[in-house]
Amino acid sequence: MMKLIGTPTSPYTRKARIVLAEKRIEYEFAIDIPYDAQTQVPVYNPLGKVPVLLLDDNTAIYDSRVIVEYLDLASPVARLIPEDTRQRIQVRRWEALADGCTDAAVAVAVEKRRPAELQSTGWIARQSAKVDRALKVMADELGARSWCSGESFNLSDIAVGCCLGYLDLRLSEIGWRRTYLNLAKLSEKLLLRAAFRDTVPPLA
Repeated sequence: MMKLIGTPTSPYTRKARIVLAEKRIEYEFAIDIPYDAQTQVPVYNPLGKVPVLLLDDNTAIYDSRVIVEYLDLASPVARLIPEDTRQRIQVRRWEALADGCTDAAVAVAVEKRRPAELQSTGWIARQSAKVDRALKVMADELGARSWCSGESFNLSDIAVGCCLGYLDLRLSEIGWRRTYLNLAKLSEKLLLRAAFRDTVPPLA
């Protein structure tokens, strides 16, 4: 059985868990916090990051973008990445935008955990600006459509949903739901899916 190594609060781990659920692939979820002294994550990923997917033969796959592509090809159930080249690129572009927004949000959250006197206001401002720009583009491109890319649920929606969920967890003070009503509507719709409900990150 496959094993997914990650943390319940990692938006990238959540993305992989949602794909596993949507694809109906059985797996073991092994919680390992990369910054703990006893972490085993670097044994499987030299970059020391989660998630890591361990295959039955102990081959390690990382990062989340590679993991979800592998999983989508591993099972014919509920294809999440289109085969058509143009549609595929649109979906992966959405994923890159959502993941980039998440990267910036993580950078802000990590910086804000440092003692106040050591925090870089310039760094926080630069990363926060990335989040703001990414949210605006996501909202503008989503418009009044039901899904981020194409006519049905796919990886682009998963990536955006995980990004928005992380913002709720770590940067709720930005109030993105009040500014971008269509993204808020998408987020609520995604939470109707069991894969999203079952992976809501704990407040920790």
